[in-house]
Amino acid sequence: MPLTPVDGVALGVMVVTVIVATGFVVSRERRMRSALAVMLSGVSGADPVGGADALLAGLERLLRSRAQEAQQANDMLGRLSETLSAVPEGVVVCDETGAIRYRNGVAQTFAGARHGEALAELKVTELLSLALRDGPAEESLELYGPPRRALLIRALPLAGVDGSSAGAVAIIEDVSERRRLEAVRRDFVANVSHELKSPVGALGILAETMQAEDEPAVSRRLAERMQLEAFRVARIIDDLLDLSRIESEEAPNREPVMVHVIVAQAVERIRPVAEHRHVTIDVSEAPRRMSLVGDRRQLVSAIHNLLENAVKYSDDGSTVEVRVHAVVDRSRADATLVEISVRDYGIGIPARDIERIFERFYRVDRARARDTGGTGLGLAIVRHVATNHRGEVRVESREGEGSTFTLRLPAGPGPVALTAEAG
Repeated sequence: MPLTPVDGVALGVMVVTVIVATGFVVSRERRMRSALAVMLSGVSGADPVGGADALLAGLERLLRSRAQEAQQANDMLGRLSETLSAVPEGVVVCDETGAIRYRNGVAQTFAGARHGEALAELKVTELLSLALRDGPAEESLELYGPPRRALLIRALPLAGVDGSSAGAVAIIEDVSERRRLEAVRRDFVANVSHELKSPVGALGILAETMQAEDEPAVSRRLAERMQLEAFRVARIIDDLLDLSRIESEEAPNREPVMVHVIVAQAVERIRPVAEHRHVTIDVSEAPRRMSLVGDRRQLVSAIHNLLENAVKYSDDGSTVEVRVHAVVDRSRADATLVEISVRDYGIGIPARDIERIFERFYRVDRARARDTGGTGLGLAIVRHVATNHRGEVRVESREGEGSTFTLRLPAGPGPVALTAEAG
């Protein structure tokens, strides 16, 4: 179980405490040895048999006890060091002079590093000095990479067993993923607001115009536009609900699903739009025995969104190809995969946009997407469906020549593996 930064601070305090205690036990043992030598020299002449032997035996027992205590302290120090090595945050401990006495594995990556990591090391040293002098200190640090990272560094003073200063501990936490999720959340709220604002605003203007219109033909056209804008709002809300449901279903319903059935269902859903655009859907029928194990509704939704994306960005009168086949991937435990690819010959995707097309509301051509009623959520839904089914979605595209999206999913049980290709 990952340890929290608070756990890391507590463990750092324990490390310093054990170090101090170990030093105390060892120094006390050395003082006792010196005292033993003095006492033996003084009493050996008085009672060489009884007094010296009894004193020596008692002190030897005491020394063995102290040696065991020192060994236990060393063992505890070793266990604490191993524990801190498993902490996902970096931990750096210094003594009361500021000298570094301990680094766990994560913190070690910053020691002697170059570029951005060197800045982090300097900041750790600075904050440890502040903690020794003025108390707790904290600062955020942006490393521009690559890869870009955000670090939160906190330093706390440590007290020894007698209440005196025993140094300080610094915790280095990588908050890059947290910052990324916060940015995604902000962008999502802003995008939803923007996407809904346009059709809702249009509905208000159309209704206001319709109130002042006496001509039946004009009122009819306005009503048709209002209907289209209402459908657009409903479509955005439906896609948001679908995406929310799919994201929450990390373990979707698992049942055998025949591939040719879900492909046919997705094609039938998109066929009216394709016919309106005079786009031909060319489907190579999947083998009847080829199956997947998963949620039928999610899988149909993913294939439909790939088809809708292909039709939307195809020229009128062009063709969209759907191909299904099995491949064997020896690098995976579930080696047999089903590949469902959708290819269009439309505008293609610029190389700069390839990495972002699966983000929510991201569009390559915003003007064209609005004309065709797209919500910008389709490919995000495809990605989440693939993830939920232990698969992936790939894209190959060249601007001006079209795109091919491939959904790769683990094959279901059956003889499909016998006809799979190596890939």
